[in-house]
Amino acid sequence: MEVAAWIVVLVTAVLVVSAVSDRIGVAAPLSLTVVGIAASFVPSIPDVPLHPDVVLLGLLPPLLYSAAYRSSLVDFKANIRSIGLLSVGLVLFSAFAVGLVATAVLHIPFAAGLALGAIVGPPDAVAATAVGRRIGLPRRVTTLLEGESLFNDATSIVLLRTAIAAIAGTVGVWQVVGSFALSAVGGVAIGVIAALLAKFANRRVTDPIITTGISFVAPWVAYLPAEEIHASGVVAVVVMGLISGFKAPVEQTALSRMSARINWNTIQFLLENTVFLLIGLQMRWIVEAAGHSPLGWGTIGLACAAVMATVIVARIVWCLPSAFVAVRVDQTDTHLSARETAVLSWAGMRGVVTLAAAFILPSTVPHREVLVLAAMVVVAGSLLIQGSTLPALSRFLKLQGPNARTDALQQAVVMRSAINAGIAALDAMAADENCSVPPEVIETLRERAETRERGNWERLGPEAKDTPNAQVRRARLQMLQAEREEVLRLRNTGQGDHEVLQQVLFSFDIEEATLTVVQTRNERVAVAELLTPPRVSGECEHMRVNDGFDDPTPLSTTCEECRAQGLDPVALRLCLSCGHVGCCDSSVGKHATAHYEVTNHPLIRSIEPGESWRWCYMDEILK
Repeated sequence: MEVAAWIVVLVTAVLVVSAVSDRIGVAAPLSLTVVGIAASFVPSIPDVPLHPDVVLLGLLPPLLYSAAYRSSLVDFKANIRSIGLLSVGLVLFSAFAVGLVATAVLHIPFAAGLALGAIVGPPDAVAATAVGRRIGLPRRVTTLLEGESLFNDATSIVLLRTAIAAIAGTVGVWQVVGSFALSAVGGVAIGVIAALLAKFANRRVTDPIITTGISFVAPWVAYLPAEEIHASGVVAVVVMGLISGFKAPVEQTALSRMSARINWNTIQFLLENTVFLLIGLQMRWIVEAAGHSPLGWGTIGLACAAVMATVIVARIVWCLPSAFVAVRVDQTDTHLSARETAVLSWAGMRGVVTLAAAFILPSTVPHREVLVLAAMVVVAGSLLIQGSTLPALSRFLKLQGPNARTDALQQAVVMRSAINAGIAALDAMAADENCSVPPEVIETLRERAETRERGNWERLGPEAKDTPNAQVRRARLQMLQAEREEVLRLRNTGQGDHEVLQQVLFSFDIEEATLTVVQTRNERVAVAELLTPPRVSGECEHMRVNDGFDDPTPLSTTCEECRAQGLDPVALRLCLSCGHVGCCDSSVGKHATAHYEVTNHPLIRSIEPGESWRWCYMDEILK
């Protein structure tokens, strides 16, 4: 009973602190760590030892699977070299640097110092992305951070096991090479097999409850067999998550995907935030254990500070060449700027895997209690120092995350392409003499498709506050409220079967959720507009001036840059200043935007058949 009560208190604390953090604009991992550290020194709070198996077997697989499932397999494959340099190269570099420093300060065998280096080497996926999402890092940076955090734990765990074996004197060079090879190859193989098993199950089961249950056990289906053959369970889970997320749109029903998304969001939220509260709760007993060390507190403090500084400096040194490494986002290769490299090098927060790995150290390791304290200092220090200053650094360097209005424009273009494909299917039905769909139904569907397309473009215009589609959404939401109240009246008066009434209410919920998502997305665009310099009456001066002139003659009939590079443009845009023809942002080259960045010519116009809209890059206005 007491254990159950403390679990309720733990989860309640997570919910309250997370809600308050969101209200005051602070990343929840930072607040929870501070609260946990403070609570650990309260006499009435019991010790909550974080057993390694709880983390490595209970928490790590679902967190990794969730992160990998939401990541882009396409972006990962395109950036595998850059991600490998961070998830493997940086972990090894940091581990050896920390090993040398710990050996010199604590006078321990290098293998023990290397074990500590392997423990503190990998940054935490949850901490970096949680802070990054709040401050809005550029996509190039988040792509590398997310890719790095998926695989660096595998490197760390294999290196730690090797170092522990070296302490016992039972490891050779070829064993080290074999361990890394088995970890990588075996992990990938198990991950692919697990993904195939999930595919087999999802194609034969359509019940969203069962498919969601399958996704809950999926991380351990990959992790446990991989660990059993001494391969990397981390790699297996990540590979399975990447493949499953990539294949989900064609292997699962829409209801299954919705159910899994909602349930996984809840589970991920609770696990992520509970982890950071548990980290803080470890502080008191770790400090008390270190107090029994024969080393004085002066030496212990020096060792902890030296390890913390080494971890920070090693990442900065390793990340400097990142400015010369191409990063691919949206099929475009770009290099990190100096400002982006600075943020990448500072986003090295450690997390629960570091602390759990420290507890794996055998009791025979020299000064084990001091090494565990050093790991705790790195975790807490990186969260509180780097995590709390990363937003300020990003603001100081004037880094901006993805622009909501630019994203909305790209979404409108993508949706137009998809809607055109749907209309083409309607045309094929209409032309088919054997088609059983009446012409009036086809025409109704065509009108609905055109209405959806107009909605995407309307919210980009200068008067997008109260568009016809926005009015329709508001009216439909009011209708849904009235319809729901009537169904509830029937339920409360005992009219109608409960199951039937619940199905009707569920259909209302799905429609309301769709309308609400659209409204929230529009609000993001509105907020982005508020953050840009104000414009008089929402007008674009560039468009007003351009209204008095004819469009320039196009200098070519296609994107010449694409032709020179052997690329195929998706759609063409005409520069209204000089007549340059470039490809759109959905194309690989994005040459229309590149032309603007070089010339500062503000206006473009679509020259696709049936399109005449204009876009101002400077004011981000569509007309």
